[in-house]
Amino acid sequence: MKPILIAAFALIAAPALALEPIAKEKHINDTLLMGFIADAIDDNCDTISARKLRALSELLALRDYALKKGYARDEVKAFVTSPIEKARGKALAAAWLKGKGAVPGQGAAYCGIGQEEIAKGSLIGQLLRSDG
Repeated sequence: MKPILIAAFALIAAPALALEPIAKEKHINDTLLMGFIADAIDDNCDTISARKLRALSELLALRDYALKKGYARDEVKAFVTSPIEKARGKALAAAWLKGKGAVPGQGAAYCGIGQEEIAKGSLIGQLLRSDG
């Protein structure tokens, strides 16, 4: 009887141990989105620049988080280097920025959003520095 109980428990527990697809993991995707937003602000505002070492530190911490969660190193690398995922991230960032009032070609709006995020101390703001 014990082997049947063990097998039944293994079948019940297996779904709980399964990882959701990395493209749907909330913390990973939210953090990457903040990076894409900061990057768009850096690209569109002449008075704000990216803190590249801070961004690298965040990316490494995110990689470590993903590995500790159980994602394979190759899966993590493929996800963050995927052109499809980069395009998705940039589109989500553009939509977020548009919702905050950013208009492509109007750097002042991006600068205002960037200054606001820096002042709030959000992750977006921590990835940026005011140059002026």
